[in-house]
Amino acid sequence: MTETQNSSAGPSAGAGPQAGTGAQAAPSRRAVIGWGGAGLALGAVAAGGVAVATSGDGDGAGGPGAAAGGAVEFHGAHQAGIATPVQDRLHFAAFDVKTDDRAAFVRMLKDWTAAARRMTAGRVVGEGAYGGPAEAPPDDTGEALGLPPSRLTLTIGFGPSLFEKFGLADRRPAALVDLPKFPGDNLERSRTGGDLCIQACADDPQVAVHAIRNLARIGFGKAAIRWSQLGFGKTSSTTPDAQTPRNLFGFKDGTRNIAGTETDRLEKFVWVGDSDGGPKDAWMRGGSYLVARRIRMNIETWDRTPLQEQEDIFGRDKGEGAPAGKAKEHDAPFLKAMKPDAHVRLAHPDSNDGITILRRGYSFTDGTDGLGRLEAGLFFLAYQRDPRKGFIPLQHRLAAQDALNEYIQHVGSAVFAVPPGVRDANDWWGRTLLSEEA
Repeated sequence: MTETQNSSAGPSAGAGPQAGTGAQAAPSRRAVIGWGGAGLALGAVAAGGVAVATSGDGDGAGGPGAAAGGAVEFHGAHQAGIATPVQDRLHFAAFDVKTDDRAAFVRMLKDWTAAARRMTAGRVVGEGAYGGPAEAPPDDTGEALGLPPSRLTLTIGFGPSLFEKFGLADRRPAALVDLPKFPGDNLERSRTGGDLCIQACADDPQVAVHAIRNLARIGFGKAAIRWSQLGFGKTSSTTPDAQTPRNLFGFKDGTRNIAGTETDRLEKFVWVGDSDGGPKDAWMRGGSYLVARRIRMNIETWDRTPLQEQEDIFGRDKGEGAPAGKAKEHDAPFLKAMKPDAHVRLAHPDSNDGITILRRGYSFTDGTDGLGRLEAGLFFLAYQRDPRKGFIPLQHRLAAQDALNEYIQHVGSAVFAVPPGVRDANDWWGRTLLSEEA
């Protein structure tokens, strides 16, 4: 859960004003009927979605380095929300596709892209939350009116099961494999899988939730939330000079995570390249692969564990975060100074033939489990160039040997192909996969 690039509780991720949004035509008032009408908001809540919105119809506050109000550029060769500086809050949702009409599905992805383009810029969806015809539901649910963009990023991914639909079987990338069952897994079907995912990250939880709510609303009848997860307290950073965050066990997590400025490491370990796969995989170039794991932490048991034992389990001291036998957090670890089953030792690239992943995990607490124990843990998100060479071999090693396994359990799981970025105002999520011209 903590360690260099890889650590996790299993293997335990360009700011600037939004450009081009002003030129984007707003969806018509009548389009709201096609987006699900009045029944959508109720459907999103019933499915587990909540609500977040964007601020007014301005061009987004702040610029590069804006702490909590600025807009992150939506367009680019890669999707935002991967190497982007990690925001404070998460709302992650996996969706099941409910239509077998390919044209309707493509239309939904285009509508989602248009809405995401506006929300990440701090603008309302369509014609807004009020002021339209009284007889029609508004285009925007309105709970984020007056809020800044809060560095909202929206990242889409396609699960293995999507390729069983729309005649896409021959387009499934070789790297998009079903994850094996690892030792110790206790996966809940209600928190596993999905045809699609949307990762919403922001510095304001209401902005993140509003984004998922409105996309669920737009997709009504074509896609429905299968499961979702709220997260707080980022457990890793992609900003090299930022303080390393701590997980709910109190240890610094992701000390040497890949930084968003390390373009060479991103190219080597995160982005799908020209040499990856065959012709059927070409649509993924510039994309990445996401593994999402919901990891329950046995908080009460951990809290009764002696400090020395906690530090031995991780292989770092709890205060400074220094590796065993060293003085400072960023000192190069001497792995043999750690216990053989220490998490850091087992997760370190030097112990795994150089395996490196980019982590964007978040802590979560979802009340109690009915027995007086916190339902809490780590929502682990890892991006990589190929899960067969990243998460899968790394997790096999950790699941079999890591001393941390006494205190954690993987209860939810999914894997997604994350396509390349939306290039400009005429592009849309999934075009490289679903457009015949592409």
